[in-house]
Amino acid sequence: MRIAIFGKQFSDVFRNSCSNLFRKLHQHDTEIIIYKPFYEFLVGNIDVKPKADGFFERKEDLKDIDLFLSIGGDGTILEAVTFVRDSSIPIVGINSGRLGFLADISKEEIDSAIDHIFKGNYKTSTLDLLQLHTENNLFGDMNFALNELAVHRRDSASMITIHAYLNGEFLNSYWADGLIVATAVGSTAYSLSVGGPIIHPKSQSLVITPIAPHNLTVRPIVVPNDMNITLKVEGRADKYLATLDSRSQIFDDGLELNIKKADFKIKVIDLPGINFNSTLRNKLMWGADKRNY
Repeated sequence: MRIAIFGKQFSDVFRNSCSNLFRKLHQHDTEIIIYKPFYEFLVGNIDVKPKADGFFERKEDLKDIDLFLSIGGDGTILEAVTFVRDSSIPIVGINSGRLGFLADISKEEIDSAIDHIFKGNYKTSTLDLLQLHTENNLFGDMNFALNELAVHRRDSASMITIHAYLNGEFLNSYWADGLIVATAVGSTAYSLSVGGPIIHPKSQSLVITPIAPHNLTVRPIVVPNDMNITLKVEGRADKYLATLDSRSQIFDDGLELNIKKADFKIKVIDLPGINFNSTLRNKLMWGADKRNY
């Protein structure tokens, strides 16, 4: 098996678990290529020196990869998506931090997770992304997001107005600090923190969630993800901020933001005992009431 390993910096608390992960991988017939900046961090900062069969720094370096292993948190998974893109390489996330909703394998589960993978005891599933289209190609070829598109005010205390359209039909004008269009996967991220609903990842939906709306009658709305969503922003400023997952760009007043479901999906590994329902209970403390147990 040829595995690409991607990661970001983590605290010394995860050092032993990281060493154990590489030791476990080398017990199998594995060819490992590592994201070069991550390898340099491992060697230079925490004195972990994994045997590497090669390195990568761009998506073009990922040749004949069977599995993309992300070490970090959910933000690391989102960045991993920018490497994998439409290659259909399955991603699995190992959580080196605290929460980890997408990176759902804890350090205590590393041994069993690797055993399941090499025994083929897993399933794969796909996750929908959204894609942003603008006249000026605002994000270039990185115009997709696994979690959300967010529009924000910039350098101003004033609210902005976001006019939203579904398939060309006017939906609403949001007076707010901003607006989020989130995928079902992203419904448990930024959208949830500002009052949006939790959506099952297989529901094929998007949720439009205002950020601090001026009108209390405005609430999040769930729409089918095959709808085209158009946003037009206006306000006292002439520049605003758009983010796709962790990537941000400033855009000018008058630019239309057109959002639709991306024409590719991300493939992920589903291991035994780890699923959306258990993640809700364990990570978000869903139903954390002693009467339930």
